[in-house]
Amino acid sequence: MSDLSLKKFVIIGGGTAGWMSAAMLSKFMPNDVEVTLIESADIGTIGVGEATIPHLKNFNNMLGIDEATFLKETKATYKLGIEFADWGSLGERYIHPFGEYGIPMGELPFHHFWGRAKAAGDNADFGSYSLNVVAAKANKFMHPVDDRTSLASSIVYAYHLDAISYGKFLRKFAKGHGAKRIEGKVIDVNLAQESGIIESVTLQSGDVIEGDFFIDCTGFRALLIEGALQAGYEDWSDFLPMDRAVAIQTQTTEAPKPYTVATARKAGWTWRIPLQNRVGNGYVYSSQFMEKDEATDILMSAIEGEPMNEPKHLSFSTGRRKAFWKKNCLALGLSAGFMEPLESTSIHLVQDGLIRLMALMPDKTLNESNIREYNRVMGLTYERIRDFILLHYVVTERDDTPFWRHMRALEIPDIMRHRMELLHKGGHHVNYEHDLFKIDSWLAVMEGQGRGPEIYSPLADSLDEATFTQTMGQLRHAILEISQQMPTHQRYIQHVLQGS
Repeated sequence: MSDLSLKKFVIIGGGTAGWMSAAMLSKFMPNDVEVTLIESADIGTIGVGEATIPHLKNFNNMLGIDEATFLKETKATYKLGIEFADWGSLGERYIHPFGEYGIPMGELPFHHFWGRAKAAGDNADFGSYSLNVVAAKANKFMHPVDDRTSLASSIVYAYHLDAISYGKFLRKFAKGHGAKRIEGKVIDVNLAQESGIIESVTLQSGDVIEGDFFIDCTGFRALLIEGALQAGYEDWSDFLPMDRAVAIQTQTTEAPKPYTVATARKAGWTWRIPLQNRVGNGYVYSSQFMEKDEATDILMSAIEGEPMNEPKHLSFSTGRRKAFWKKNCLALGLSAGFMEPLESTSIHLVQDGLIRLMALMPDKTLNESNIREYNRVMGLTYERIRDFILLHYVVTERDDTPFWRHMRALEIPDIMRHRMELLHKGGHHVNYEHDLFKIDSWLAVMEGQGRGPEIYSPLADSLDEATFTQTMGQLRHAILEISQQMPTHQRYIQHVLQGS
């Protein structure tokens, strides 16, 4: 390594973001690089995030983590998607699955052929063409098979997990790969007089910890990126006015379902996330339209099972840091921004940020082009996720409360309006740069909430009627047959754990 190579990484803050950072750096950086994490037992972690998206499997695989061990340590269950209740209209529900709908049929996306079937009077639900949806409704699960010719290879899954336990699990992993943990509270951030980079941090004990590169995982405090470097914050409350949450854990009353449940409420939505040993519940709402006590009452009336703790209240402002990376400091997790957990993207944004840091790893010269590219890409990633979350709120027929009337009338970003109209009126979708959620996700929400494509491509009519009808029927039958042969979600978890 050259003299310009970064030799000392200092992570401020533990929790999921901090220990994900320590795990990746300690695993992949050269042996002579020091990775130090500073955290204080007196500063708690948010610890309510419990649902993920499929990308977390890739992160665990990169680290070489055994899935059975991971499930055991984090009390995790499998997740095939999210069920949305009462979003389009009261009484309606649908599942946004991971993975794709249908099968390839020529060069067109599958939804054009489904549009043809619907126009011909086929009343089959769009979800009947997704193995993830059908299996989720039946509380079934299994890993995808290796045979790419089988529909069973199309299963895509994520996890429900105990985020605090995952942080502890990664702490053990990172320390096993040489990362050092220091117990302490940072009381001062020391900047170089000329360059303005962070030279060191001072702990309450008086100890001074020097570093070449610092990662801010201090949560909403953003102690380094904002407190010291004043990166600025881009507030998205005008688009997403949800700024409060109340969360509680309850005892399990049934076998865990392989999906999250998100139910639209008077001024926001509630979540239900089943783990092996308990259920996570919460209510994300807007304080413009609801008081704290009413939100708590609504959540408590919606839960099932005995509460395991007192309700935990959180305040936040949806948005992102104007610069995620400034000088020799990178913000991850809540320090970087907050995206409400409707589509379970919080842990993924930490993972994505880390992977992009590794790809753009600087040296001590801190090449500005690397920093600009990181901030550009992460900014787009946050914006694309923001627009997809916003889609759930504006594609609705609900007007039964002031909150929902406000969301229906919202002025949305031009690019988002164009994407909605393109899919609804023209039957087409374009994946934009750094889109996390692709065409099947947009289709799930828009079709599930009554704003699916009005037309389909005439190219779908090129398939002769007999072949088309037979293919569509066989597809639904094959999906149903596979789901019926799958073990229950609970049995599959037990099978995996027993084999660990």
